[in-house]
Amino acid sequence: MTRLTTRAPAKINLTLHVLGRRPGDGYHALESLVAFAGAADALTLAPAPALSLTASGPTAGPAGPTADNLVLRVARHLAERVPGLRLGAFGLVKRLPVAAGIGGGSSDAASALRLLAELNRLPLDHPAVIAAARATGADVPVCLEPRARMMRGAGEAIGPALGLKPLPAVLINPGVPVPTAPVFKALGLQVGDKLAGAAHPAIPPDADAETLLAAIRSARNDLEAPALSVAPVIGTALASLRAQPGCRLARMSGSGATVFAVFSDRHAASRAARAIAAAKPGWWTVATYLR
Repeated sequence: MTRLTTRAPAKINLTLHVLGRRPGDGYHALESLVAFAGAADALTLAPAPALSLTASGPTAGPAGPTADNLVLRVARHLAERVPGLRLGAFGLVKRLPVAAGIGGGSSDAASALRLLAELNRLPLDHPAVIAAARATGADVPVCLEPRARMMRGAGEAIGPALGLKPLPAVLINPGVPVPTAPVFKALGLQVGDKLAGAAHPAIPPDADAETLLAAIRSARNDLEAPALSVAPVIGTALASLRAQPGCRLARMSGSGATVFAVFSDRHAASRAARAIAAAKPGWWTVATYLR
């Protein structure tokens, strides 16, 4: 069989409500509308007797040791659950920023599962594939089929694909890694605590941009304030987006430091990305679509 290829797109939390911290396992219970960007890592799989991974690309170094990469971890989890699983040599090209609130490692792992499922003729809803995704990380299940949908619980409850119309957007990462743990710590919830706040709005399937923005404008990212206390530059990045003509909504994704803005059209998004990149050449700035 020839080499298999796929993309590992950035996961963007258009909303992120923290409901509380579960008494049983201590995990934070979330409710989040997730979409996926055109910006992505790339992954290949060449059938081979032994499992291996080669990483390259501009952010391969910050991603950490190859031996601990989530691509290898998820492959091992699947091999434990599927006797005789065919494996191979993965090639990962890292382009997305690391520790950035856009699920880069989780999307890489989900992409590895897609390739292994294709190689072994397993459906993506196979129990072993789902179990391997959950065992690898909370965000891996939602990245398995990267289309806009609701995610609830600690990532284990995945809603149906929503079929949202593509949203012209700009993503910014100001170059400061923000690990998730310190942000949740700054949120300050103890096991069993609940976080007050308005309920998440209903998201109509197949919504156009106007309908979607009207629905989520009153929503929020509950991790934005604690992330700002960890990395104040997030506020600077948000302000730079909100100052651009055509910006409809700007918010932080995940636990930061990546922020995004939805724009009125692709031309406004491209102009904004060029202006911000010129003013802040050290930032990762990209115009894209969210789907």
